[in-house]
Amino acid sequence: MKKVYKLENLDCANCAAKMERAINKLDGVNAASVSFLSQRLSVEADESRFEEIMDAVAKVCRKVEPDCKILR
Repeated sequence: MKKVYKLENLDCANCAAKMERAINKLDGVNAASVSFLSQRLSVEADESRFEEIMDAVAKVCRKVEPDCKILR
């Protein structure tokens, strides 16, 4: 399953790159990309565990950029 989310308060391209690398390392994530310019997050992950994976993605985002929010 693949979904695209709008990001809010992503402040720098370096943080976006850090998020992308960390999200791609999560168990169950097949592919992920974070675009600083469009403020979007694209996640392709195991459909049966998608909500659980998205909770982990949200934690990673908060760790890298505490003000960043994923608009679901």
